[in-house]
Amino acid sequence: MKLKDIKTSIMVIAMASATTALAQSSLLRHENQIDAIIQDMTLEEKIAMLHGKNMFSSEGIPRLGIADVEYADGPFGIREEMEPHSWNSAHLTTDSATFFPTGSALAATWSTEWAYAYGKGMSREARLRGKDMILGPAINIQRIPTGGRTYEYLSEDPLLSGALAVYYTRGAQDDGTAVCLKHYALNNQEDYRGFVDVRISDRAMHEIYLRPFEMAVRDGDAWGVMAAYNKVNGRWCSENRHLLTTVLREQWGFPGMVISDWGGVHSTVDAVTSGMNVEMPGSRFMGQALLDSVRAGKVSEEVINQRVREILRVRLTVTPIAREEANRQPVGNAEEMTIALEIARRSIVLMKNEKLLPIDTRRVRTIAVIGENAVTKMALGGVGAGVKTRQEITPLEGLRKILGNDVKLQYVRGYKSYDRDSRNKRQDPIQKADPELLDEAVKAARGADLVLFFAGDNREVETEGSDRKSITLPSGQDELAEALAKANKKLITVIVSGGPVDVSTVSKVSGALVASWFNGSMGGQALAEVLTGKISPSGKLPMTWPRKLEDVPAYATGTYPQNMENNNQGDIFVDLTRNRSNDRRQQLIANYAEEDLVGYRWYDRKKVAVAYPFGHGLSYARFQYSDLQVKAVGDDLEVSFIIANRSAIDAEEVAQVYVSRVKSVISHPVKELKGFHRVALKGGERQRVTIPLRRADLCDWDEASQNWKLEPGKIRIQVGGSSTNLHLKREVNL
Repeated sequence: MKLKDIKTSIMVIAMASATTALAQSSLLRHENQIDAIIQDMTLEEKIAMLHGKNMFSSEGIPRLGIADVEYADGPFGIREEMEPHSWNSAHLTTDSATFFPTGSALAATWSTEWAYAYGKGMSREARLRGKDMILGPAINIQRIPTGGRTYEYLSEDPLLSGALAVYYTRGAQDDGTAVCLKHYALNNQEDYRGFVDVRISDRAMHEIYLRPFEMAVRDGDAWGVMAAYNKVNGRWCSENRHLLTTVLREQWGFPGMVISDWGGVHSTVDAVTSGMNVEMPGSRFMGQALLDSVRAGKVSEEVINQRVREILRVRLTVTPIAREEANRQPVGNAEEMTIALEIARRSIVLMKNEKLLPIDTRRVRTIAVIGENAVTKMALGGVGAGVKTRQEITPLEGLRKILGNDVKLQYVRGYKSYDRDSRNKRQDPIQKADPELLDEAVKAARGADLVLFFAGDNREVETEGSDRKSITLPSGQDELAEALAKANKKLITVIVSGGPVDVSTVSKVSGALVASWFNGSMGGQALAEVLTGKISPSGKLPMTWPRKLEDVPAYATGTYPQNMENNNQGDIFVDLTRNRSNDRRQQLIANYAEEDLVGYRWYDRKKVAVAYPFGHGLSYARFQYSDLQVKAVGDDLEVSFIIANRSAIDAEEVAQVYVSRVKSVISHPVKELKGFHRVALKGGERQRVTIPLRRADLCDWDEASQNWKLEPGKIRIQVGGSSTNLHLKREVNL
């Protein structure tokens, strides 16, 4: 299928989904059939469905021809096949996959269209691999920039996270694969995730941290949810009745199945009665212990029947792939690679540019390419899910392909990256520059017309199971950047990372600064196209990049990091993979003292300057906003305005709509994102853009009634290209 056909198909389906209200979940089409199946099942068969069978599968009903449920790890590429009962590779030759840009890169596109394509591409590969449910998308709010899974998660903003989660979900499930939203809920740190207890108000929890999950369930009809490792307000997520039943099933109407994070179940009776369907990957609590509990009358068989029903709804909706048909065809094919490329192109953020970009090959004949991140592949590394991809184009490979023989490229290592050996030895990534490598890099910089410095992190620095201890660039990169700038004033720095880093030094000494993320199989090609001007950069930051870590709300309030009496308790998942006990004695409290003031909301309220704001991203084109109009459409508002491309360059822009309360009885942030739209404009073109503001997104969570309520009054609508660059304003009454 050609790119034009892919884009047309995506647009038609996405628009149809967006305009059709979710009347009833597609999971509820098999109730009569399920009644008959449950009536024919033995208690032992029912219990067998409620826990893991293999490392990534749970039991079906063999006697009745009901297939096992096969899970695909993880959210940005289908993990290689593992041995049934271990974490060892099965060493197949047909289980490679596309490495899609990670969550923060997808979020930097601000594109629901390409989120839909992402989900559909993931589903196609899951189907070829015989999988029924993708363990993703990962949609927890990026509360701290140091989070080990910030690169997997989408954004610090609930609306952006939720909208992308909805379309990822629709894309995957329209293609036939269930999603499993994770990690529900408030898994916002990796340090101590297996025994930390999050304390938060009900309003902040619903408005910020639960909102993306609610949107994906209500608007996306998500079929699966994964319970997080941590506690919330005193109860483990895997046995938290308020989260799993009151909120998820009763308030949101979720009819699907909940699985545990691997090793995340802590009880039998509480887990199954609170709403847990499947314990993964083993049967410690929901195997024989559950069978005994039913026989002893501690758990009713009606509860077991309900848990089985919720699994069967998914199982009968997702067509199983016969075992002999799975892993027969190569995965990571041209169509999925094209989707990965298109997303990568739109994710790259031009943060600063003093006329060094795009690279002018008429004047630049030699480029010094410095830094290991120019050649480092990011599909694998660290703890947790990775992708055995068939292809990953590095930045240096992308540049060589685009520039060919027109420009001489000299690659110099520059620094030694933090690697697995360093992590195993518990070495700190923050090291001084290597003198020999620095000298070699400076020499190359002096002899070049332009310097491209590839800085940032890698998948060993940003990893599941532990948070970064700082956002300082590792491996002496700041020291190296200063030396390079002294050697050559024409310095461009490319930050390769999944989340924010401290760019105070590199931004000051660089004429241009680019964020390129962990950008998937085709990321190097996309980056080269942006740097050379074949396409204009159009990514926008999905999270704030702070000036320093102490400015981040969780750090500023002293609620993160927590202090441990014994700092050698390990990580729940890492211990599971090494067959160590995950029992924890000490409980830690994570008090979310900043409440709803996460990310830009905090910096606005506290008037704290940032390095680069939420929504920021420059272009090679110049955009002009004008003629803001607002009108009521039913219960919603419709915001429209004109964007003009005042240059000769074809480019895309992400228009953002923020809402402020002029006067309010209820406390609100200074402003909040309430709508956005990506628009493509040819050079000199003008378009009127229309963005709906849904009533549901203008409401506040009312703790007394446990419902969303709209406070009447005056609001200020602001429109522009970032959270701090808002060109148009208008006040209206709700």
